[in-house]
Amino acid sequence: MTPTNGFAINIIGERINPGFKSTRALFDNEDLPGIQALAVRQAEAGAAYQNVNIGARALTDPQFMTRVIQAIQEVVDTPLSFDFPSKKVQEICLAAYCLDKANGELPIVNSITEHRWDLMELYGPYKFKVILMASERLEEVDGAMVAKGNKTTQEIYSTAKRAALRLKNDYGMPLDHIFIDMSVSAIIADTEGLNRSTVEAIRLIGADPELKGVHMMGGLSNIGQQLPPKAADGSDLKHCLENAFLTLNVPHGFDYVLGTPWRGYEPLAEDHYVLTTYRNFLEQTGSNALRAVRKFYRA
Repeated sequence: MTPTNGFAINIIGERINPGFKSTRALFDNEDLPGIQALAVRQAEAGAAYQNVNIGARALTDPQFMTRVIQAIQEVVDTPLSFDFPSKKVQEICLAAYCLDKANGELPIVNSITEHRWDLMELYGPYKFKVILMASERLEEVDGAMVAKGNKTTQEIYSTAKRAALRLKNDYGMPLDHIFIDMSVSAIIADTEGLNRSTVEAIRLIGADPELKGVHMMGGLSNIGQQLPPKAADGSDLKHCLENAFLTLNVPHGFDYVLGTPWRGYEPLAEDHYVLTTYRNFLEQTGSNALRAVRKFYRA
């Protein structure tokens, strides 16, 4: 684990993704040198892994998916994370991946859930690590198993533990090959205490001796969605919110971020305006939560 600005945080580079307009243009133009340059930039900025997602084209043009993976591995030795829910696509990615070019490091399959467990059929022909979504569970309704979103601390924690131990006990997967995605929610409309549930679940997972070794992670960009750019103290509100979340959760085992490697993360001082306001927000629900959000940008 490589500390980043005093934080023991690892970054899974997110930029090889058509959600970024500049990256989508690289895919549209089949600009492999441009994709390679982006991979090099992420590696030089300290990415521990690089997430690879070429969008829906992965289903219709598997050869391009293979070419992208091979091109990336020609210029960096960073292990890769393959981001697609399809078993067919994941098998193409795993077959194209060269272990030797990643210094023997396994790739990551991003991601599995209890209702998308068919991806584990690939474990055997291939070896990999997994990102496990804690945000969804399977529940029996009228005799059928259906997917349900998790909202409470106990739902998140129980799903993460059940699935992680299933991977360990049924497949022999080491716990440190499991990355539990804690699904960080936007605070702007969080009247149900979803942020609080996530924070509390992180503490339970981090303290559970049966889960010792698992990683916890998430994409933080949603947390400040639709908020003004500046907090009441003039600081970068969205980035400070990300750092506030990390300040509270890194000590409890949240050790990976799906993000932009050169964005930079650092702990906030205990009296930092955004950290104290975020703590207050976590204690609120309903309309009180919305009022607490306003404090971020109203002095």
